[in-house]
Amino acid sequence: MKVAAIQKPGGLDKILIQERPDPVAGPGEILVRVKASSLNFHDLAVATGMIPNVDGRIPMSDGAGEVVALGAGVTQFQVGDTVLSLFFPNWQNGDPDLKNLIGVPGDHIDGFAAELVAMPASAFTRAPANYSMEEAAALPCAALTAWRALMVEARIKPGDWVLTQGTGGVSIFALQFAKAAGARVIATSSSPAKLAKLKELGADHVINYKETPKWGAMAKQLTGGRGVDEVVEIGGAGTLGQSIAACKVSGHISLIGVLTGVSGEVPTAQLFSANITLKGITVGSRQAQEDMISAIETHNIKPLISDRFPLDQLKAAFELQVAQKHFGKIVINI
Repeated sequence: MKVAAIQKPGGLDKILIQERPDPVAGPGEILVRVKASSLNFHDLAVATGMIPNVDGRIPMSDGAGEVVALGAGVTQFQVGDTVLSLFFPNWQNGDPDLKNLIGVPGDHIDGFAAELVAMPASAFTRAPANYSMEEAAALPCAALTAWRALMVEARIKPGDWVLTQGTGGVSIFALQFAKAAGARVIATSSSPAKLAKLKELGADHVINYKETPKWGAMAKQLTGGRGVDEVVEIGGAGTLGQSIAACKVSGHISLIGVLTGVSGEVPTAQLFSANITLKGITVGSRQAQEDMISAIETHNIKPLISDRFPLDQLKAAFELQVAQKHFGKIVINI
C-alpha cells in the first residue's frame, strides 16, 4: 500500500511517499480502505516536528473509508460499510481522563495517510448517510471539537449568542452548528473577503479584528450590552482578554486553540467577577460523535471543503494550510 510518512525530526520537506506491506485485521479489528482524510492544526504540528514523534510515523488523525475485512469477533460493522475514524479511539463516552486521551491516530499511533488501516472496530463510527468520503473525513477532529464546545459543554439553546474566531474548520463548523441550534452568531476575521463569506454562511454579525482591536467590546455592544453566551476561543493568550470582554455574566468560553501563543496575561479579575467559565476542549468521545452525526443528518449540515489534494501532494496541502489561503477544510483524497 502507499503511505505518507514523516522522517525525523519532521518538517514539510521530510514527508516521504512510501510503499509498505498491507495490514491485516486482527481480532476485534476492521481493515479499512481509506478514501479521504482532512487537515487539522494537530496534523501540521506532527508533520513539522512541533509534536515530536517516532521516525516514519504515518500522520493524519481523520479518516473515512470502506470496511474491506473483519477481524475475529467483530459484529458492529459489515464488509462494505462506510466508517469514520475517532480522534480519541479510547474515549467511548463520559468525561475525558488520561487513558482516554492516548492512542491518537497520526500521533501516538500511525494514522490515515495510508491506503489501508487496521484498527479496533471501536475506533470508528458509521459515517453520516448521504455524505461523500471527502465530507465525512472533514468531521472527526474539527466538527466534533465544535460540537462538544457548543452542545456538550456550553449547552447552547435557541436565542443564545455565540462568538467564533476566524475561518478554520472548527470555527466554521461552530457557526453551522450554532445556527442549526437557533443561536445568533458573531464571527471575527481580518479578511474582508472571508467576512463576506461568513455572512453568506449565516453569521448575524461580523467583526474585522484588525480594524477593531477591542472587538470584545464591539461584540458585547452587538448583543445590546448583554454579552455573548459562548466563545469558541482558538487564539489563546492573544485573544482571551477580548473573549472575556465579550462574554455575558456567567458566560462560557471554550478554549480550543493556542494560535497566538501558549501562555500570556489573563484578566483574571474580570474572569472571576463575571463568573465566566473557561473550559479546555480537546475533541470529544465516541458517543458525542454519534450524537453529532445524528444532528448533522437531521439538519442536513454539510462541511465546507476548500481544497483537495492527492496523497502524494500532502506537502502542498500543508503549505496551503500554513499560508491560510483556504476557507473551510483541506481534504486529502486517497
